[in-house]
Amino acid sequence: MPSTLLDERTESGLNPRQRQWARATSLPSYVTRTKRLGRGFLGIAALGLIWEYVPRLGLVDSYFLPPLHVVLQAWWEMARDGTLWTHLQASLVRSASGFAIATVVAIPLGAAIAWYRPVREILTPPLEAFRNTAALALLPAFTLILGIGETSKIAIVTYACFFPILLSTISGVATVDPQLLRSAKVLGLSPVATFRKVVFPAAVPTIFTGIRISGAAAILVLIAAELVGATEGLGFLINYSQMNFLIPKMYAAILTTTLLGLAVNYALVALERRFSRWRT
Repeated sequence: MPSTLLDERTESGLNPRQRQWARATSLPSYVTRTKRLGRGFLGIAALGLIWEYVPRLGLVDSYFLPPLHVVLQAWWEMARDGTLWTHLQASLVRSASGFAIATVVAIPLGAAIAWYRPVREILTPPLEAFRNTAALALLPAFTLILGIGETSKIAIVTYACFFPILLSTISGVATVDPQLLRSAKVLGLSPVATFRKVVFPAAVPTIFTGIRISGAAAILVLIAAELVGATEGLGFLINYSQMNFLIPKMYAAILTTTLLGLAVNYALVALERRFSRWRT
């Protein structure tokens, strides 16, 4: 029975020893993924054991760093009574809205800057000025102008997500292999068709680098924004729990933020693979 990764005709031309070696070295990809996941689980388990036993052994004050099982109990209680989901939903709506707006605006703008010289010469100076201004430094200004409601929080997330996507799009479009452009010209493709069929697909991997960075930034900046002037959200929950000395709930909210960031990252990786299936 030929291996799943070996063609039957190729295998028939090998001697028995070569055939056995080929089968052994062509393990299904899911076996490799399983091993990788197993090692990752061991790392997480080791971190969990350290968190559990360091407070128990008295190496740190267990009041300020409760054992992991106490934090998980607090997490389960908030999940069961719906408190956690209320705050998580508020944060998800804000971060997803800002991230989507930034993506929709930054990708076309970055492509235009990289593809058309006049656009690049006009927009580069003001964009450079804003790019070097930290998003959280502008939080007071956003709050004063847009108020303490949802608009200011979505705006600060949009600002934080915009520049990584913009810069990665500019880099991806500007560094497309010139051989591809020459081939498109030989085939008689128009500039629009060249961009749509050649340039943009080649730039997708680089663009997704910025998108993944922005996905993390959307969570981090939002949590910081919710620490001030919010009545719900994970950042508000962390700050409220800390101010009222609800330490296990504070760590439970922090843990939820970590899990949310991981989920966003893995979702974007899966999306990148979906749009980059042409790559080897």
